Amino acid sequence: MTETTDWQPDVELPGYSTRVFELGTDPDGESPIAATLIRAPKAPRTPKGAVLYIHGFTDYFFQEPLADFFVAQGYHFYALDLRKCGRSRRPGQTAHYVSDLADYDVELGLAVDVIAEEVGIGSGEADKKIIVAAHSTGGLIVPLWVDRLRRLDSSRHGLIGGLILNSPWLDLQGRASLRSPAVTAAIRGVGITRKFTVMPQELSPAYGDSIHESRHGEWRYNLDLKPLGGFPVTFGWLRAIRNGHALLQAGLDVAVPSLVLRSDKSYFAKNYSSKTDRADAVLDVTHMARWAGCLGGRLTSVPVPGARHDVFLSLPEVRERAYAEVEAWLATGLRPPVAKAAAKKAAATTPPKKTAAPAAKPAKRPRAR
Repeated sequence: MTETTDWQPDVELPGYSTRVFELGTDPDGESPIAATLIRAPKAPRTPKGAVLYIHGFTDYFFQEPLADFFVAQGYHFYALDLRKCGRSRRPGQTAHYVSDLADYDVELGLAVDVIAEEVGIGSGEADKKIIVAAHSTGGLIVPLWVDRLRRLDSSRHGLIGGLILNSPWLDLQGRASLRSPAVTAAIRGVGITRKFTVMPQELSPAYGDSIHESRHGEWRYNLDLKPLGGFPVTFGWLRAIRNGHALLQAGLDVAVPSLVLRSDKSYFAKNYSSKTDRADAVLDVTHMARWAGCLGGRLTSVPVPGARHDVFLSLPEVRERAYAEVEAWLATGLRPPVAKAAAKKAAATTPPKKTAAPAAKPAKRPRAR
C-alpha cells in the first residue's frame, strides 16, 4: 500500500518542497522503496498548466534555472526523483536499479494525481494540462509510460498535454556490434540470471567534468547523488533499457505533441577536453534523430548546435537557444495549426475534371481478293 507524506522543506534546494511516496515492497528485492516529488517555490501569475520533470541515469533534479524558466512561461513546476534515484535512494539500494521500466508507472501516476489536484489539471480539451519534460533515460521512460496510459489509463492520459524530451536515450550507443541480436540476447540472458552483476565497462567522467563547478563547469550539485563518473551499470538494468528500446523502436503512439531537443553532434572521449563542452559526450545523437519518429503524435525535432548531453546545462549562448526553442514550441506546438485563408482556399479548390479523349476508331482490315 502506498503512503504519501505531507510537503516538507527540501534538503537539496532552499525554498523547494518535497513530498515522499512510500511505495513499499520492491519487485527487485531492495525494499522498502520510495519516490520523491519536488515542488518549486515560485508560482506563475497566470497559470497555463504544470510541468513535471523526470531526470536521467546518474541524475536527480537540481536545475533551478529550468524551473524558473517554466514558471516564467506560466507553468507550475514539479520534478520527480524516481525510486532508488537522487533523494529517493535508501541505504543499501542499487542506484537507479529496476528490472522493468514499467515499474516506474506507479510513482509517475502518483505524481500526476498530486499535480492535477493542486493545479486544477483536467482531461477536457480546454482544461490546463501537464507537460512532461524528461532527460536522457527519462526520455525513454516517459514515452513508454504515456503510450501505456493511452492504451490502459485514458483518464490519466487526458491530463498530459505534451512531452519535452531532452536528449532522449532511444538506442544503445557505441559500435554497431553492441546492438546486434546476439549481444542483445546475451544482455537479456545475463540480466535475468545475474541481474545485479556490474558490467565491466566503466563510464567516462568527461561529461561530469564538463559541467560540475569543481572541475571545468559552472553547475553545483550533490556528487553523492550524481557522481562525476556515473553509477555502475548492471546487466539487469541494461536489460530493462534494451527491452524499452525494442518497444519504442517498434513504434509508439503517445498521442500528444512532442518536442525533442538534442545536440548536433556527439563526441566520446575518456577524458575531458574543450570538445566535450560543445557535443553530447554520453549518447549518439544520430540515434535520437533516427528513432524520434517512433514516438507517434505530432513531433518537433530540433538539433541545438553545440549543445551538451543535457541541453539546459550547455554553455550560456547554447542553452539560451535551447530555451528559445522550448518557448516557441509552448506557444505554437501544443495545438494543431489553424488554417489561414490560403490553406482554406487550396483545400477547397477541386482539380478540373478531365475530358475523356474520343476513342480511336479501329483500323479497317483490307479486303481479301
